[in-house]
Amino acid sequence: MPRPGPVPDAATVAEFDRLLQDSLASGSEAFVDYRLPAPKWQFLCHAADSRGFVLHGTGDPDITMFEPRQPDDPDEFSGRRGVYAAMDGIWPMYFAILDRERYEIGMVNASIRRSGDPQSYYFFSITHSVLELRPFRPGVVYLLPADGFEAQPAITVSSEEVRIAQAVNPEQVAPVAKIAIRPEDFPFLGRLRGHDNNVLLARMAADPGGFPWLEDADD
Repeated sequence: MPRPGPVPDAATVAEFDRLLQDSLASGSEAFVDYRLPAPKWQFLCHAADSRGFVLHGTGDPDITMFEPRQPDDPDEFSGRRGVYAAMDGIWPMYFAILDRERYEIGMVNASIRRSGDPQSYYFFSITHSVLELRPFRPGVVYLLPADGFEAQPAITVSSEEVRIAQAVNPEQVAPVAKIAIRPEDFPFLGRLRGHDNNVLLARMAADPGGFPWLEDADD
């Protein structure tokens, strides 16, 4: 799915910058006082695309320091010990609103850009049986300084070179701001896909490079 439009106009961008400046001055313990008419995802995309921040979504509203963790991921890059963040404003909202404490959720997701294409594209899927239960909750997206983060190198997906908007920092990272996110703030809430976990795992084993392993060949 492409990022929704339209692109914010100059006046909206100026409002984003004023709010960002005020929020950074308030410190990371205070939530961004968001009252702008533009959707929050546009503000977060501006922070990631144009203002040198990477973003992390979670349900925990009280993080003062992100510590490196060892993910359970066979991929060489995504399996590194570190602090992970998105170089995108929408992707971390997905992690902010999913209630993984109350529900066991299988997740397939990505934010990518194709070679030579400035547009961002997204894929979001969770376990179908859990999706029917609407496993959403309020969450938080943290803004982190991009210094020290390494962007994931370009990879090939279905014979096409793409860049995944993921970065990792091997050191602990202190957030500089945070913003409260509600499920309805996520622009793709009504377009989440559902998948069968067993089918997905079988497809991943048979074709590790076949992301997103769609169950329906016509999708």
